[in-house]
Amino acid sequence: MTLKAVCLCLSLIFSASSFAASVEENRSEAAKAAMPHLLAPFDTQISKLSTSLVAAKNSTEVEALLISTGQTLWNTARQQARQTTDDRPLYWARLAITQQIRDSKLGFDADAALRNSWLALFEQNSRGIQDIRYTQGVKRILLTGFDPFLLDRNINQSNPSGLAALLLDGKFIEVNGQRAQIETAIAPVRFADFDAGFVEDLLTPYIKNPVDLIVTVSMGRKDFDLERYPGKRRSADFPDNLNIKTGGTLTNPVQPLLKGKILPGAEFVEFSLPIKNMLTVQAPFIVHDNCTISTLRQKEYCPKNLAALANEVSVEGSGGGYLSNEISYRSLRLRDQLGAKIPVGHIHTPAIKQYDAEKEAAIVQQIEELLKAALAK
Repeated sequence: MTLKAVCLCLSLIFSASSFAASVEENRSEAAKAAMPHLLAPFDTQISKLSTSLVAAKNSTEVEALLISTGQTLWNTARQQARQTTDDRPLYWARLAITQQIRDSKLGFDADAALRNSWLALFEQNSRGIQDIRYTQGVKRILLTGFDPFLLDRNINQSNPSGLAALLLDGKFIEVNGQRAQIETAIAPVRFADFDAGFVEDLLTPYIKNPVDLIVTVSMGRKDFDLERYPGKRRSADFPDNLNIKTGGTLTNPVQPLLKGKILPGAEFVEFSLPIKNMLTVQAPFIVHDNCTISTLRQKEYCPKNLAALANEVSVEGSGGGYLSNEISYRSLRLRDQLGAKIPVGHIHTPAIKQYDAEKEAAIVQQIEELLKAALAK
């Protein structure tokens, strides 16, 4: 897949009015007030980019600049996370840069469509997507996390899944005497990206040329949950980071899209994780095999098997009715569509309030142990 094709899905999410700040970017001043030192590691990079954009002579120069800037941002965030146990600087630094891409005055004409393509290019590189590279001869694990979310409730909210992506990216672990490499990326909390095919575009190369394990991760409830039956439909009453809600309710769940059409697939799918092995990792947090789902006919029950859900309409999968459930559904639907046999599934981490370095470090460490257990089959 070419870089242009990879960037297509993200280019669809940016509106034609690209010169106006996004809802996410508009929170930046509140974030700076609440966390004044958060962007200090990136101040020089952000300032340098502003100068370089003004000096750019054409779109080719801007594209090269944004690829380099995105890669540097990702790598710097990884290094900083090892010192601070914090995923938030990457999120807010990315938004500071996307605002520059939108409204910087340039030495040549750049319409909204062109700036949209630059935004997509930068997002791909600053989310770790273009950084996924495996060493030959090792087991390969692909893990995804998420940006912080529900920021209008807590502007200083962190997301342990995003921290896991930063801390585990490129890490080698050993399982039964064999090395395995973890590569990661961080997904946006935006419905439009998912409708545009973000998950499918990201995962297709690693399912067609199969890695050994794909695990999507997000922040969830009290304990760890391994989500057995992801559901297709959206029903949660939570906004995404653009303050867009699912459009569905518990009585009228809605189907997501895939590049302009209704997402195909059954109402429920089932994870393919090596559950017995993973359930041996029960400390410091409890790990559940969560099979609880809801349908239009019945609320909150655990079906005997996937076949028992054949005639049901999904309201909530085991992972709920929000994007955490949906990334799990989409990854498993894609696996089944492409006929792969690899283990794929979703981990919900224990929830945190705002930011908790000690608890988040423990969560990431247990995720690593869960990955080891998943490969030790």
